[in-house]
Amino acid sequence: MHLALEPGKVVGLVGPPGLGLTRVGWSMLAGPARAGPVVYLDVRGWVNPLAAWESGISPERLIIVRCADRLLWPKTTAALLEGIRAVYAEVPVGVQEPVFRRLAALARSRRSALLLRPLGGDLPTGVTYLRLQGREVVWEGPDAGHGRLMGRRLMLDASGKGMSGIERVIEVEDDGTDVVRVVSRLAVAPARRAAG
Repeated sequence: MHLALEPGKVVGLVGPPGLGLTRVGWSMLAGPARAGPVVYLDVRGWVNPLAAWESGISPERLIIVRCADRLLWPKTTAALLEGIRAVYAEVPVGVQEPVFRRLAALARSRRSALLLRPLGGDLPTGVTYLRLQGREVVWEGPDAGHGRLMGRRLMLDASGKGMSGIERVIEVEDDGTDVVRVVSRLAVAPARRAAG
């Protein structure tokens, strides 16, 4: 199992800052970036393109758009979905549920992948194909505040249609040298339908 963006699907990355969710998002955006340009919609104004490049996104394929205005954000996101195959959008606080539903419908109709990272709160139920909720992060290497950082393990609660409707806990490993990886021993094959 690996985390990937699919055309016409909406993925949600939910959780507080500091868990490594932005890195997970960059890793998911790397796949579509091999085929064409991708966009990061920056609401906070401090995204670091170096992190994207380290995740395998070519500088020539990355477009960063800044839009901190909550009222302009829906129109900006919609315009990006009209012409770009994959959009990673930070979501400002206060965006209403109907906006999410319209953007999800637009992503489906344009076959654009949309990754939403709310900066506060959650995403409405039923908007995302796959919802990844940051649960816990474990840093490996430093002992008592000293030493070299060797890696990070992030626990995620995964749910939605992308998980066949079954909530699962997955573990993501990040050693800082490549894209993040789902730890295989925790990945479960999707449930199959019983015949008869």
